[in-house]
Amino acid sequence: MRLSPKIFIFSFFAGFLNCVVAETVSQPTGTDRGVVQTDFFKHAAISDDFNEMWSYQFVFDNGTRAYVNYATLHIPGSGEKVGCDISFTNFKGKNQSVGRQYPPERLKEDKSKIRISVKEEYAMEGMPGKGHRVLFSANKNGKFLLDVTFESAQAGKVPGNGIWKIGEEKHAEYILIPYGRVKGKIAFNSDTIEVSGYGYMEHTWQTTDATKLAERAFNFSSPSTKAFAGRLAVTSSGNPFGYVIHNGKTLLPQTISENGRIYSGKEFPKGPLKILWANSSDALTIDMSHPKEKFSLLNNFDGWIVKKAAKLMMGGEIFFWRGRSKNPEGLIFDWSITGL
Repeated sequence: MRLSPKIFIFSFFAGFLNCVVAETVSQPTGTDRGVVQTDFFKHAAISDDFNEMWSYQFVFDNGTRAYVNYATLHIPGSGEKVGCDISFTNFKGKNQSVGRQYPPERLKEDKSKIRISVKEEYAMEGMPGKGHRVLFSANKNGKFLLDVTFESAQAGKVPGNGIWKIGEEKHAEYILIPYGRVKGKIAFNSDTIEVSGYGYMEHTWQTTDATKLAERAFNFSSPSTKAFAGRLAVTSSGNPFGYVIHNGKTLLPQTISENGRIYSGKEFPKGPLKILWANSSDALTIDMSHPKEKFSLLNNFDGWIVKKAAKLMMGGEIFFWRGRSKNPEGLIFDWSITGL
């Protein structure tokens, strides 16, 4: 088996890891604004290593969770690819995941219908908000299906142009749905479950491999409409970037600290992280030190030789930690951390 068809999984899932150099961070320009159609659709590639990702987190009332990702990226030696991935947590007591890749022409945009699809097996339909539908259908290592629709949704927000500069590179982030109630069905093989719960959606792009921008990233959402929701990352020098939405306002991180010291992201958090905002006095404390699930990226690679090569390529084994915790103010957060 060749390694190249699997490389997309690394680029796709890695998020923000392994910063190569410590760089300064420049914030987006402009004032808070609402989400527009161009925030949802694919952006023009402005570099050879340009990559883009649409991500969803669904927390269902029955205890099952689903994480869905779609991406476009450049793979050395293979060119541009489209990646699609899903993972179920606690689907009838078990965890399942699958990743697929396709040539770029399989991704279709219909701007009149506000729809992005891949092979008609994967789709994001409707302007992000009430009525937005997510479809994932794959038959590999089992039959996977997710078909859910947002029955309600808080309005997404973007800080200005939504673009950060990390050194000479760019990272863009659009929180399209910070919170919304969802309903639909999920299935694995012959088991189908009708589900309802809440969902979160974000869209990001980078001008280089995301692994070169920062050490570690984490996103969080909440079943409470008044809580914080968004994605943050830190460079190796402890400079944070990204944003969250709280009470309809975007918050930009000024510092992220652990036990009174700037958190660099080089190690997994050992205790609560305290986030101070550059544009608000509403500090946030969130504890992500006790994950309920640990998932290795190598699980998406087939064969010992391929796993070994992937581990060398990534500089180690990349993990995803996911969990739920309550902060001192009593807010519940569902979160995910990516790192070595």
